[in-house]
Amino acid sequence: MLDMAVEGPKLLMLLYGVIGFFAIVGLLLLALDKVSGRRDRWVALGFLTPALLLVTIGLVIPAIRTFIFSFMDADSSDFVGLDNYAWIFTQPETRKVLGNTALWVVLVPTVATTVGLVYAVVVDRAKFEGLAKSLIFMPMAISFVGAGIIWKFVYAYRDPEVADKQIGLLSQVVVWLGMKPANWLLEPPWNTLFLIVVLVWIQAGFAMVILSAAIKAIPAEITEAARIDGVTPWQMFWRVTVPSIRPALVVVVVTISIASLKLFDIVRTMTGGRFDTNVLAHEMYVQAFDSYDDGRGSALAVFLFLLVTPIVFYQVRQFRKRRQEAM
Repeated sequence: MLDMAVEGPKLLMLLYGVIGFFAIVGLLLLALDKVSGRRDRWVALGFLTPALLLVTIGLVIPAIRTFIFSFMDADSSDFVGLDNYAWIFTQPETRKVLGNTALWVVLVPTVATTVGLVYAVVVDRAKFEGLAKSLIFMPMAISFVGAGIIWKFVYAYRDPEVADKQIGLLSQVVVWLGMKPANWLLEPPWNTLFLIVVLVWIQAGFAMVILSAAIKAIPAEITEAARIDGVTPWQMFWRVTVPSIRPALVVVVVTISIASLKLFDIVRTMTGGRFDTNVLAHEMYVQAFDSYDDGRGSALAVFLFLLVTPIVFYQVRQFRKRRQEAM
């Protein structure tokens, strides 16, 4: 009964919010319908203003605030200059965090894109193509937290001297092979690689879908001409398929690279950043919300933003370049 009493006001607030949203949209449409003269300009202004207002409140102002806090001390009371940024590059623990993040950004896009590309080429126009693609794409439907929990069970370890059977899939397979299992998530640097496997497992399906669509879009004339010229399957892959799907490859690598840079959930769920598995986004959370150090947390957020920005600019540049080529 108490839960129902608590949930009632929340549902009413949600209902009021929905009604208010539709009321504002309705009034906006009514006002724009009455506007005369340069109608298109007023319509565009009417719909863009709420969006710009929300972006300003929810993104621009917090970004400016975070940038200012990155030059302040833990409680944002005193100006400390570049001390927080110097801390990122001078402390052994933060240098380890940067190294782990670099490892994620290098390995995950490379391995996930390679697996997705090979899988897309192998199952292309196969008899059970739909089923095969569904199996590898299925992890994309799982949240990062859910995937972390699943793989934590896969890596589960029991001391053979205490327990007769292993509950972790990997540990049991190792036992079947006649070897001694290890505590996979506690032993650096291998534990970071085992965490990387989780994100590769998720992102390989995304890479496969995008690259498979790009492969099917290759004009048949090109592939037929290559076969007439007598190219081998290996030459067909490297000289025809890969150059033809290069734009899609760029999109996949860039998207997965950004996801790797921002990774938080898997590390938080599986190790909590302990045992030398910490990464940049998780350390930002730890400093800001566990250690209550707004200065260092903000500095890490700004640094993470600076790392993502060049990748985004490169992606935008590629989109513009392809648009110009299409025109």
